[in-house]
Amino acid sequence: MTLLALETSCDETSAAVLRHGEVRANVVSSQARLHADYGGVVPELAAREHLRNLIPIAQAALHAAGTTPAQLDAVAATRGPGLPSALMVGLKAAQAVAFALRRPFLGIHHHEAHLYSPWITGAPLRADFGAFRPNVSLIVSGGHTMLVHVQAEGKHRLLGTTVDDAAGECFDKTGKLMGLPYPAGPEIDRLAERGNPAAFDFPRPMVHDANDDFSFSGLKTSVRYFLRDHPGLLDDAQRVRDLCASVQAAIVDVLVGKTIKAARRLGVRCVTASGGVTCNRVLRRELATACQREGLALRLAERSLCTDNAAMIGILAERKLLRGETAPHWDEDIAPSSPLG
Repeated sequence: MTLLALETSCDETSAAVLRHGEVRANVVSSQARLHADYGGVVPELAAREHLRNLIPIAQAALHAAGTTPAQLDAVAATRGPGLPSALMVGLKAAQAVAFALRRPFLGIHHHEAHLYSPWITGAPLRADFGAFRPNVSLIVSGGHTMLVHVQAEGKHRLLGTTVDDAAGECFDKTGKLMGLPYPAGPEIDRLAERGNPAAFDFPRPMVHDANDDFSFSGLKTSVRYFLRDHPGLLDDAQRVRDLCASVQAAIVDVLVGKTIKAARRLGVRCVTASGGVTCNRVLRRELATACQREGLALRLAERSLCTDNAAMIGILAERKLLRGETAPHWDEDIAPSSPLG
C-alpha cells in the first residue's frame, strides 16, 4: 500500500508518503515566524499560507519518496480538531486527489493520531505496533491537554482534559507576559535550563483533585500578578531564568503527577506522551524519572513527531485501511471541535 497524508490543522503544513508501513517522506513547513508578531496563530493567515504551501509541500514529499500520484492506493488528511479554515485546505485538497484518482479517502482525528505517535520509531520511521501495550497517554500541546486510557489499538477512552487553558497555551501566554518571543514554550525551556525551579512558588492547579482534568488559567494569572508585584524583575537576566524554571516546574509537576496517578489507578504498566509540549526537556526527564520510580514503561513520541505532522496521520490511516475502513468518504466534512471518542 502507498498512501499520501496531509496535515493542516493549525500552523504546520505537512505531507507524508507511506509505503508498506514505512514513512518514505515526511515534509513539514512551520509558520511560526509568520505568526510571531501577533503573539499567536492568526487563523486567516494560517489558511492563506496552507493554500500557498500545500501543493509544493505535497510535491516535495512525493518526489522524496520516489512516488507519483498514479501510484497512490489511498489518501488521508486531518479532519479535526483544529482551525476550521486551516483544516479545510488540507481536507478538501486530499479529497480532490482521492476523487480524481478514484482512491479511498480517510479523514483522521488529529488527537487519535497523536495517541499512536509514540509507537512510530526508527530510521526510516515505521509503526512498532508489535510492542504495543495498554497505556495511559498524555497528549499535551498548545491547544489541548488530555489523558487517555488506551486499552488496545483502536480502543481508547478519554479520562480528562483541560477545563480552560492548555499547558502549551500557558507556556506561550506566560512567556508573552515576560516579553519572550512567540512561541514562548521553547524559549522558556531554554532559559529554564540555567534557572532555579524552586526560586518562586507557583500553584499546581488541580494536581490533587480526584478527577483527571487539567486547568492552567490560574497559573497564568498568578504569573501576571507576580510580575505586577515585582517590578524590575524582568530587567534581571538570572531572575528571568529563575522565573522560567519555576513556571515550567509548576506545569510539569501537574502533567507528570496526574499522569502517574491515572496509570496507578487504572493498573496499566505503560505511559506514553505526545504533542508539541512533549518536546520540553524537563517534561521528558521528569516523566522518565517518575515512570522508573513506579516501574512503568515509558514511550515518548520522537521530537520530530511531537509537533503537527502528516506521518502520524498516514500511519493511523494505513492501520484503519488494513482493518477494512475503505469507504471513499470523498464528501466528508471537517470536524473542527470533534471530541476524542
